[in-house]
Amino acid sequence: MSDSLTEDQPTFQLTVSLEEERLRADRFLAQHADLSRTRIKTLIEQGFCLRNGQLIRDPSTTVKAGDVFEYTMPIVKDYALEAQPIQLDILHEDEDLIVINKQAGLVVHPAPGNEDGTLVNALLAHCKESLLGIGGEKRPGIIHRLDKDTSGVMVIAKTEQALAALSADFAARRIERLYHALCWGLIVPAQGMIEGAIGRDPYDRKRMTIVNRGGKPARTHYKTLGILSNAISFIQCKLETGRTHQIRVHLSKNGHPLLGDPIYLKRIPAIVKSLSIEKKNMALDFPRQALHATLLGFTHPRTKEKMRFEVPFPEDIQRLKWLLET
Repeated sequence: MSDSLTEDQPTFQLTVSLEEERLRADRFLAQHADLSRTRIKTLIEQGFCLRNGQLIRDPSTTVKAGDVFEYTMPIVKDYALEAQPIQLDILHEDEDLIVINKQAGLVVHPAPGNEDGTLVNALLAHCKESLLGIGGEKRPGIIHRLDKDTSGVMVIAKTEQALAALSADFAARRIERLYHALCWGLIVPAQGMIEGAIGRDPYDRKRMTIVNRGGKPARTHYKTLGILSNAISFIQCKLETGRTHQIRVHLSKNGHPLLGDPIYLKRIPAIVKSLSIEKKNMALDFPRQALHATLLGFTHPRTKEKMRFEVPFPEDIQRLKWLLET
């Protein structure tokens, strides 16, 4: 049994109180350990836990008052990915998490076609030993993602507890997220909500689309903040849900694709004819979707402090907006 208790690994001992009687073993241990319940469950199943000196492998085992539990923390393994020194714009960092302003062009996690040079590779190099271990590996906990060419605020967990708490807050919609974008046309009404379940496009696996069946419910609240050259809207988007490509899909399906979107802007919008040649070329030649995650607010998973981070448009979108306004 390779995954068993060993003498050279730290062991912790806990005794069940009368108030804790009849709890599941994984719930009892998670109340005392600085680990997620999922991680505790895995440790039990892999043979790292004893009850009254006897090995248990069933996380649902009911505890009794006076039971003595021992669990051992296995040595955290190095992550398989390579640490790579990539410059990051760090807004905040502590022992639990790190908040960054992600630059456009940076992929969050390795995938086919982007095996390295990602945010994860950069964080492995930056955080080094301050990554305490997630799922038994020294790696950052990716809670949410931004598309490669979407810039803006992201939070990443450095501990398993922070990952579990922030993931739960995202799932329960307790996270404040605000995006700003430039899209084609004038949206009517100027403020409202776009709703439509999002799923994979059956005709193009790189695209998402609004589907009638099998998709995930999605709602995007938008507000027009300004009109540029009578052809382009400067908008604010607030996500009620967080689906893949949500803002890009909802706006394109509503007839207002983002400027520069390489996936969802397939045809030159008719309204482009109202622009001067110079502005037309600037808008059509913009090399990425004009979308920026401006604001992120959340509760710190350990201190319970309310945290809020806001960053302005990056230089490329800010310059485009200024040129279209003049």
